[in-house]
Amino acid sequence: MTKKQSFSFQRGWNQLKVVDAPCARDKIMTALGLVTRAGFLYRLKGKCEPTVTEAQAIEAIFKDYGVKDVWGEA
Repeated sequence: MTKKQSFSFQRGWNQLKVVDAPCARDKIMTALGLVTRAGFLYRLKGKCEPTVTEAQAIEAIFKDYGVKDVWGEA
């Protein structure tokens, strides 16, 4: 049985402080060029594989908040 690869960053999202979540969401949406919250949730849940540059941007944003373990389901 093979392990399903997850492109979700839900694990990192759950490690954010509640007060930091709106700002982090705005930064991620800007970095990925997203304009709707539905698009953000689509990416958050891993329904779409991120490009290398998108993954690096997401990791950099989470690093600003002290989150190192970003990828995976919650």
